[in-house]
Amino acid sequence: MPDLHTDIRYIKGVGEQRAKSLARLGIHTLGDLLNYFPRGYEDRTVTRTLAEVLPEQTVCIRAMVATEPRLTHVRRGMDLVKLRIVDETGSADVTYFNQSYVRDQLHAGESYVFYGKVGGSLLRKTMTNPIYEREDRAGITTGRILPVYRLTHGISNKLLITAMECALDECGDMLPELLPGEISERYALPKAGYAYRNVHFPPDYESLALARRRLIFEELFVLSCAMQLLRGRREKAAGFPIPTADMEEFYASLPYAPTAAQRRAISEAAADMASGGCMSRLVQGDVGSGKTLVAAALLWSVWKAGYQGAFMAPTEILAQQHMTTLTTLLEPLGLRVGLLTGSLTAKQKREVKAAAENGAYDVLVGTHALLTEDVAFARLGLTVTDEQHRFGVEQRSALTAKGQRPHVLVMSATPIPRTLALMIYGDLDVSVLDELPPGRQKVDTVSVTEEYRARLNGFIRAQVAEGRQVFVVCPMVEDSETLEGVKSATEHAEALQKTFPDLTVGCVHGKMKPKEKDAAMAAFVRGETDILVSTTVVEVGVDVPNASLMIVENAERFGLSQLHQLRGRVGRGVHKSWCVLVAQNPTDEARERLRVLVKTSDGFAVAEQDLKLRGPGDFFGSRQHGLPEMHIAELTGGMDTLREAQSAAESVMAAHPGLSGPELAPLREHINRLFALKETTWN
Repeated sequence: MPDLHTDIRYIKGVGEQRAKSLARLGIHTLGDLLNYFPRGYEDRTVTRTLAEVLPEQTVCIRAMVATEPRLTHVRRGMDLVKLRIVDETGSADVTYFNQSYVRDQLHAGESYVFYGKVGGSLLRKTMTNPIYEREDRAGITTGRILPVYRLTHGISNKLLITAMECALDECGDMLPELLPGEISERYALPKAGYAYRNVHFPPDYESLALARRRLIFEELFVLSCAMQLLRGRREKAAGFPIPTADMEEFYASLPYAPTAAQRRAISEAAADMASGGCMSRLVQGDVGSGKTLVAAALLWSVWKAGYQGAFMAPTEILAQQHMTTLTTLLEPLGLRVGLLTGSLTAKQKREVKAAAENGAYDVLVGTHALLTEDVAFARLGLTVTDEQHRFGVEQRSALTAKGQRPHVLVMSATPIPRTLALMIYGDLDVSVLDELPPGRQKVDTVSVTEEYRARLNGFIRAQVAEGRQVFVVCPMVEDSETLEGVKSATEHAEALQKTFPDLTVGCVHGKMKPKEKDAAMAAFVRGETDILVSTTVVEVGVDVPNASLMIVENAERFGLSQLHQLRGRVGRGVHKSWCVLVAQNPTDEARERLRVLVKTSDGFAVAEQDLKLRGPGDFFGSRQHGLPEMHIAELTGGMDTLREAQSAAESVMAAHPGLSGPELAPLREHINRLFALKETTWN
């Protein structure tokens, strides 16, 4: 008998070939199929007579075929089937393009239900390629709320609907109840079987809303429980204590006084490391809030206790920037800082690795190159990961495995509201840097349309004439025939070079080879390029103090938090800086989002607004790799459900530490499968 683990190829109508196509959608078993939720729904329940329906309305019409369908070969590759339908109120002409089989399926004198958009005029109505069913068999593709799924080559919506019906019939009663009974009652949530059946095949929108609420709640509840479970395991894990150093000695060596937020974050992390447990802390701060200084202070305190530090950055140019910063901060205090990246020669790599292994380096900065098996440390005490969402959990684990449970610090420049931070980073302690260091420039932000292009070009010219540099960000790498008016990096760079023939215009995007990309970025950092056109690869981390102008083309296509990150690429030096958001035919919603950027430069305020306008889905979509994919929660904007799920998880975990008890066995097993829990994986 089939169960939730049965291979999808055994479902009627699937087979080996379609199973391979379904695998591209992440569907391998019946359980996977049932968790493949619709991306949307078509309301095919509205039925109108031919007299009632208006042009441009999409409805069902019950009508009789009045004429025999007529097949016409217009030209090679173009066949038409034409017929007329009638009901008691009027008639309409129906045309099918390249569907010659329709001639043999529709018969004069028989009644059908047709679904589609009505065209023509009030006097002469038409329909093109409507879906149809015989009236006595209607209800499969007409007269219902039809689920619409994301598809791939070789898989039709009809096939998924048929397979989903089969899976529900076979396994609908086997779906585990992950929510404890008391939680379902407290929040008035239906059973799992009801929720799955009605999210895929809702008889009405009330049933659909109830089903979605249950499934969204369950997904957020499971993740909340998992985060608390992981935190509990980590807090029990023993680490080695790092005596708290006198930080005033470190602060006295700095050219400027740290902010109160930086001091607070350093103090919180130092207390973690001195506790005897294993620190696992996230330092979350806005662009330019001084996270690297916090890392430097902790690397210094670890060195004072006789240990080494490792600092991992996502790209070579960022690694080099951190190397420069850490060398400036730490070498005057006696620390030796090394750099390991992929571009070093084989001999240089061997020398750097040997120095780390024998303790000659106190801090080793690097990219993914730090993760290779032959990298070893004499006494690794602290690992720091910058822009942690760019690394998978496994990669961070591979770095911590270089030592005997070293302390872990991860850093993120993506401000996330506290409610979501608890969900996404629930297994980490969080320090927030909510102040900017002195001297950090405020970036003036303006939003304009294409009409201001000439003035904008004049502003670019003026900035470069003053010795400044300009970032220009485009949403695409290359031009697209289907997205008219959307700027691409490659073509826009060419256009700017023609507009400014005397200036140097560079281009960088994700399709370039890493060495080419790094070379283009390095040239801009050195001041050899006046204008750098790019995709969002410059979003995080790149530090060019001489850049004073950020232009974002088609700004309406970017999320608020992403735009804020891009804005943070300028204003990093002593020069007055601007961010210009260029929108192409923005909607009212897009204008509202862009106004938020114009009004505030506070990243956390921007994130809160992003949350209100677009819901938590975008934050979940950009969370760190390694957490399970959200199947349905990212489709909702309901923060109330998120808060309720977190509250429910806290009450269950408080009453049942470790999710003990037979009723919670399905939930415990589900979390174990989701995270493939290993003590060495979650530090």
